[in-house]
Amino acid sequence: MTTRQTTGGAPAVAGLLLAAGGGRRLGGRPKALLPHRGRPLVEHAVRVLREGGCATVHVVLGAQADDVRARAFLPGCVLVGNPDWEQGMGTSLRAGLGSLAGTGARAVLVSLVDQPGIGPQAVARVLAAYEGEASLASAAYDGVRGHPVLFGAAHWSGIAARATGDRGARAYLKEHQEAIVLVECGDVARPFDIDTEADLSHLE
Repeated sequence: MTTRQTTGGAPAVAGLLLAAGGGRRLGGRPKALLPHRGRPLVEHAVRVLREGGCATVHVVLGAQADDVRARAFLPGCVLVGNPDWEQGMGTSLRAGLGSLAGTGARAVLVSLVDQPGIGPQAVARVLAAYEGEASLASAAYDGVRGHPVLFGAAHWSGIAARATGDRGARAYLKEHQEAIVLVECGDVARPFDIDTEADLSHLE
């Protein structure tokens, strides 16, 4: 089965963008609203998912969510509020997975808003690893697992149960590392994060 196939009229693989972070080390500026190429960073991240092959995109918002909704142009996206975002990325992952219930999606591709060095080519490569609800795949950079990651629906409940603090799916993936398909993306993407003032140099 390819990523172009659908189930129940919906795309088989949905995109999930985690964009709730408050940018604590950036003076409290929400990462979703950091300027990149003249627009909020969240718009760029959504565009990457769509150009990489995700027709449906869910976006988890947290810090200054009302401002993000007002300032960012996100047509067609499912915007998911996470009131517990300050507790860590795990809460955003749980909220995002919960928002997919009943959509017909058989897998989800998860990306982070603060990794602008990861573009559509990496997304497309990881999407190509989708085979069904049991799929588990991840981008790799020189053999080291990174984002984006793809979770078949069979894994969602297990991931949500273990997603705590800032660890997201880390514990679940560690338990199932032998099942993960690693997709090398080091030649087409750079997996840096925008976490500190110095990192802002990566934004245009």
